[in-house]
Amino acid sequence: MRIFKLLIDGRLEDGDSTMEVLNPATEEVISVCPRSSKEQVERAVAAAKAAFPAWSQFSITQRKSVLGRVANIIEDNLDELARILTEEQGKPLAESLGETSATAAYFRYYMTLDIPNTSKTDLMGRRIEYHRKPLGVVGAIVPWNFPMVLIGMKVPPALLTGNTLVVKPSPTTPLTTLRLFELIREVVPAGVLNVVTDQNDLGSVLTAHPDVRMISFTGSTATGRKVMANGAETLKRMTLELGGNDAAIVLEDVDPKQAAPKIFAGAFQNNGQVCGALKRLYVHESIYDEMCSELAAIADKAAVGNGLEQGIELGPLQNKMQFEKIKEIIKDAQSHGTLLNNPKVSQKGYFVRPTIVRDIAEGSRLVDEEQFGPVLPVLKFTDVEEALQRANASAYGLAGSVWSSDVDRAKNLARRMDTGSVFINRHTGVSPDIAYCGAKQSGVGIEMGEEGLLELTQLQGILSD
Repeated sequence: MRIFKLLIDGRLEDGDSTMEVLNPATEEVISVCPRSSKEQVERAVAAAKAAFPAWSQFSITQRKSVLGRVANIIEDNLDELARILTEEQGKPLAESLGETSATAAYFRYYMTLDIPNTSKTDLMGRRIEYHRKPLGVVGAIVPWNFPMVLIGMKVPPALLTGNTLVVKPSPTTPLTTLRLFELIREVVPAGVLNVVTDQNDLGSVLTAHPDVRMISFTGSTATGRKVMANGAETLKRMTLELGGNDAAIVLEDVDPKQAAPKIFAGAFQNNGQVCGALKRLYVHESIYDEMCSELAAIADKAAVGNGLEQGIELGPLQNKMQFEKIKEIIKDAQSHGTLLNNPKVSQKGYFVRPTIVRDIAEGSRLVDEEQFGPVLPVLKFTDVEEALQRANASAYGLAGSVWSSDVDRAKNLARRMDTGSVFINRHTGVSPDIAYCGAKQSGVGIEMGEEGLLELTQLQGILSD
């Protein structure tokens, strides 16, 4: 069994205790992982704080060089990291390879950016210079659905802007992060990057710590509220990428045979365990029956199993808590709608077959809550204005999509969706150069792109006569 270590102040060390990490496809222990103590988290913060003055004075060229070396190491160890990712997260190996490769690409993308400093003359004829300065210590809290690529979203922009970090992965998927930081520790100055673990009991140490200047959190809206509350005492900067109950509106001019595979992909990527996945599908009544049939047929053919096996399209749900939640939501959906597929899988592991539910409406858990799993409600509408109103009624507003053969018509409708992102004739499109943010209770702040980079800086104006 592989040994994993924490990284604190450039040194690998054991946790004060240990915790087991399971393979969700087999429910078997794949590693005994280090578990940090409160004292170790505080030492990690102290190390990041001590490393900040020197790191913040590195030139941007020097910091870009470090990002490039990290990207090289990820690519050199792609197969190992991807296998660990599949073992702990459950997703098919091909997806793990893609996610790990994308993580390296994120590091390389941030090498192309610069930190803008601007100047102008004010109304009194005085010169104002605007400088972007690093904040200090950033606490990055990473969830279990995309452990690697979310490192790519959070770590390189923080490093490029001259910040130092303490990273805390999910307790059910800590291994890929621990191994990655072990591999890259020689190319990043001691204390600049630190990784700690917990059993969801030490997050408040980071989020309330007076020496942590910013929290970058991805996770549920409920936990995001706690993160914001914990940081309120010290008025921390926050980037919160939270839950979503993303709606798609499919207009009557869509061909269900052509659109169904793309809709299925948008809903069931990573087994539906995606904040921005398609989670509510509103379909015009004229094509409703055909769309339901097409989606059910794709779901029936999907290969579900251990992500390490060839040909698998969907692995297990990542953890037992999520598995039990999805079973409860499916049970509720049976009393509110019609299941077009059998969700049960007769094998060990946290498996649920992709399931389409028709003849369902608001008021059911599947429609009103963020299911975060492989179950999709298909709702019928007659009038597009009614569909838009229903789509916007959610407290969430992460993303949405509009499907139509008339792109201009789709864009006009998209502009009226109350979400941070809207896709046309697709429900995916995350890229490191595209700013990503949520509306309403789906988030605070921006990640990725030049806009996200600026979130990790302090604007300072210098005025001179």
